[in-house]
Amino acid sequence: MSSGVTVRMYNPGFGDCFRVTVHDDDATWRLLVDCGVHSHGRVKVGGVSRSIDEIAKAVVADLSAECGGAPHLDVVVATHHHQDHISGFACDAWDGVDVDEVWVSFVEDPQDADAAALRDGTAKVANGLRLAAEHAASARAPGRPAEEWPATLALAHDFAVNSSPNQEAMGRLTSGRFHGAAAHVRFLPDKDAAANVIQVGPHARVHVLGPSRDPADLARMNPPAAEHWLTGSDGTDAADPDAEPLFDALYRVPRAELRERIGEEALRARVALKLGDLAFDDQALLGAASLLERSVNNTSVFFVLEVAGHRFVFVGDSQEGAWDHVLDDPAALALVTAPEFYKVGHHGSNNATPKRFVEGVLGDDAYAMMPVGLVPEWADQIPYPALVTALQDHHTHLVRADQPPAPSHDGDVTVNVDPEGLWSELSFEFA
Repeated sequence: MSSGVTVRMYNPGFGDCFRVTVHDDDATWRLLVDCGVHSHGRVKVGGVSRSIDEIAKAVVADLSAECGGAPHLDVVVATHHHQDHISGFACDAWDGVDVDEVWVSFVEDPQDADAAALRDGTAKVANGLRLAAEHAASARAPGRPAEEWPATLALAHDFAVNSSPNQEAMGRLTSGRFHGAAAHVRFLPDKDAAANVIQVGPHARVHVLGPSRDPADLARMNPPAAEHWLTGSDGTDAADPDAEPLFDALYRVPRAELRERIGEEALRARVALKLGDLAFDDQALLGAASLLERSVNNTSVFFVLEVAGHRFVFVGDSQEGAWDHVLDDPAALALVTAPEFYKVGHHGSNNATPKRFVEGVLGDDAYAMMPVGLVPEWADQIPYPALVTALQDHHTHLVRADQPPAPSHDGDVTVNVDPEGLWSELSFEFA
């Protein structure tokens, strides 16, 4: 038996785009996880700005070269509907790619009533916040482009846009509209637990662990003090008390207001936000947009690729409740313990990789990839310094999109880097 996995992390800027190739005996299986960029963080390669359309074309060109002709993907995974994960699927480059299956979060299932309530609620909140920010800008900065708006107002607007449905991209994904016959679409996790273990090769399978279908898990986005990277080992605040963490809770919906369905949270939030008043309060707008941003993160598809007993963990942008759903379940915990590879969640933010995962589950000497692009406004928060330090303390081999490493070879792992900086790659070989 001979198996191997190659993980190529493209560099769209502040966004995610991963291509995974599995060689299992004579079988080859290709998976693409996300393709998008946040409007606040476009990539520059060699001093030249690259659009998400150019990144998508590069992915397709690489596929064509590897496939020796027509580009083909066995699976496309869209972890959640944030623009920095799916905007690239609106590009025409995908019209020529054959795709067998598309995997998306169950919250995108048009036949799921609870999912529909969640989608409708978040769409209304996102649209309201976007309009409120634009209204505030027109009143205070008439005729000025978005890049000249007050920083807090511009960030709130970008968060709202990032969480707004991308109808073109999500329409392609949920319909399986690629080249040729429509791809089979799976909404995951399936209610049938057996369907969440998907065989993809003789010795390779995928375990879908999230998102949780429990509304309480989806609603819980902020870690307790002992789990938060902003606290020291004694539980005291280790951060600058005057600094506002990027994704901390500036606005919260009281837990007592939550009903049985997670969709109620978004609907209640829409009422509680008082959008007309928020138009005159930049911090409140930013807080409300942060709430929306985090609630969508917890709908991420969370999965483990297992090849010949070696495990690769992909978490999308999962935060506290989604992680608890995994770490509190013995079978799921075993799958994420001492993995070969970890895709760092939410670009290395302070609330998307639990302390207990890094300090007691990830193990030493793991390989990790962090899809992060430098955004000046977030430079001291993304990636979060305490998280980077913790990974280093555990001797994690960390590959960052914004700091490509030098090519190298260490045992069964080879690091390759595109000369133009478009991607970094880890290749694992298993006897």
